Amino acid sequence: MRIWDISQVVRPDMPVWPGEPPVRVMRNVEIGDGCPVNVGEIDAPLHAGTHADAPLHYAPDGAASADCDLAPYIGRCVLVDVRHAAARVEMGDVDWDAVAGAERVIFRTYDRFPAEVWDSDFTAIAPDVVARLREGGVRLVGTDAPSLDPETSKTMDAHHEILAGDMRILEGLVLDDVPPGEYELIALPLKIAAADASPVRAILRELAK
Repeated sequence: MRIWDISQVVRPDMPVWPGEPPVRVMRNVEIGDGCPVNVGEIDAPLHAGTHADAPLHYAPDGAASADCDLAPYIGRCVLVDVRHAAARVEMGDVDWDAVAGAERVIFRTYDRFPAEVWDSDFTAIAPDVVARLREGGVRLVGTDAPSLDPETSKTMDAHHEILAGDMRILEGLVLDDVPPGEYELIALPLKIAAADASPVRAILRELAK
């Protein structure tokens, strides 16, 4: 079964949310005389790259990454192409027949993922779209954009619709070469105590025929 890696490459020059510190990847020890190994270190914002928001990110008493149930991050999902959407994915942009019965829905908004520059004008997800997904039994919403809400949002409306259904979020996915359709999603957050988000290595796997 074919596997699509839908994760960003974590690297020092990768774009991060405005105001966040840059990613640093360091080599503390190198193989040489008297040293048989390389030993490195990484310093990165929790929302850098492909990541899973924990409820703690948008709710003061929400679960941290270490406390999140893993079940929503594994299983059958539907990838929906909404590149025709404008500033937000609105109700009329979604093929609702395609997502009927799905527990995990991922939206593709980019023709090509902007790996080299930060895009402040990314396509967000309208809160009523999230609400309808919630009502349909969706447990996880994913996007190739860096957030479900616009960069300038102070109310986080889409995130709070997620909270109302105890759903989960994946952001910063790379979907350039993946056709729309059904897949198996595997995107596990790390077990980080008190973390409001976690990096993930996200993949889509072709379903068994």
